[in-house]
Amino acid sequence: MKTREKIVHAALLLFNEKGERNITTNHIAADIDISPGNLYYHFRNKQEIVREIFNLYSNELLERFTPLQGQHESLVLLKHYLDSIFTLMWKYRFFYANLPEILQRDPQLHSEYIQVQEKLQGNLINIMRAFVDLDLLEVTETQMKTLVTTLHLIASSWLGYQSAMSPKSKITEQVIHQGMLQMIEVVKPMATKQGAEQLVLLEEGVRAIHA
Repeated sequence: MKTREKIVHAALLLFNEKGERNITTNHIAADIDISPGNLYYHFRNKQEIVREIFNLYSNELLERFTPLQGQHESLVLLKHYLDSIFTLMWKYRFFYANLPEILQRDPQLHSEYIQVQEKLQGNLINIMRAFVDLDLLEVTETQMKTLVTTLHLIASSWLGYQSAMSPKSKITEQVIHQGMLQMIEVVKPMATKQGAEQLVLLEEGVRAIHA
């Protein structure tokens, strides 16, 4: 792994573990045993490292939420997207937990975030259309956009909401799974009989992880 990649990897781990605001470039340099000067050769400041992590996150986000081509069982499709939600929220949890603060202090990053989210919204609409074609959901085009917005809202704000509701809250895998269950509950009223059965199976699978 090249030094630049090591810096980004170490920063992501430290941000997730201790919070991005509590970590400096000196902490990151010390973690991988390089000098601060070596770090500054690759990144001028911490914000550039945050942007680099965001680029990794954005690429993974759009890749995971691009409609899958070919024939897939409905449960396999649902599980794929649900697993993707968990993976992203856990892997980049510092970003989800402090999203407004991180975006407010970096206009460039905020602009890039909005562009990525607009692409994501389009992908999610197409994924919902595929679920309708598979007879998993019964929704109109108007309802589809509202549903996508609601699910996106839960995913992007869930960790911040949990932190606001408890001064001693800690981001754990269980907290993220609770967010996934919340999303399933939102979708249930619009599910067909077949879709409802699949959602129950997904819900039971999530709950079983912490049983």
